Amino acid sequence: MKPEVLADAGAVARAAVDLIREVAGHSLAMRGVFRLVLAGGSTPGRAYEMLADTVTDWNGWQFYLGDERCLPVDHPERNSVMLRQTLFDQVAVTEEQLHMIPAELGAEMGAAAYEEEVRPALPFDLVLLGLGEDGHTASLFPGHEHPEDRLAVPVHHAPKPPPDRISLNYGALCSAGTVLFLVSGAGKHHALDRWQRQGDIPAARIQGRERTLLLADEAAMHG
Repeated sequence: MKPEVLADAGAVARAAVDLIREVAGHSLAMRGVFRLVLAGGSTPGRAYEMLADTVTDWNGWQFYLGDERCLPVDHPERNSVMLRQTLFDQVAVTEEQLHMIPAELGAEMGAAAYEEEVRPALPFDLVLLGLGEDGHTASLFPGHEHPEDRLAVPVHHAPKPPPDRISLNYGALCSAGTVLFLVSGAGKHHALDRWQRQGDIPAARIQGRERTLLLADEAAMHG
């Protein structure tokens, strides 16, 4: 997959917003609903702030999360807290539109509960993902294997804290019509280079049913 290379993280975020709005418009016109899986991280966070400033009608949008840390519900390192700060608290959405991962229940119980939440939503329209320095995406880490029939999986012994997490599994993420990776920063160069050369990282296992897109900034592309 050939990345689209942009100047910096801000440009990556702006391009992501353009694509989100494009897929949303198509999905809402076709079915009256737009099912979007959100990623954590600083560049997606910038995109959500821009999205909050540019979209005026949120009817039909349904939000899901690719992964979550098993921390208290109001912990600042939870993805859901970042999403409320950057997007949900800034726009006219209802709690019924927000399908957050109940990671405060613990990895096992939270994954089982989220699987039932996600099952009737498949296939997703758009999945946003990042890329970790080790090649992980969502909370799918190198060396970790999960049962293929599970839509959401408990993750233990994550190589970065906290060790317990919940992630959508490969099959759920690959159900999306479009998968969009957002990659920025020199720290991601090695993982991006490995992906391009060998393709043996978790991120490489995820592809959209219709298209898989990768937006990278100059720093991630060239180190």
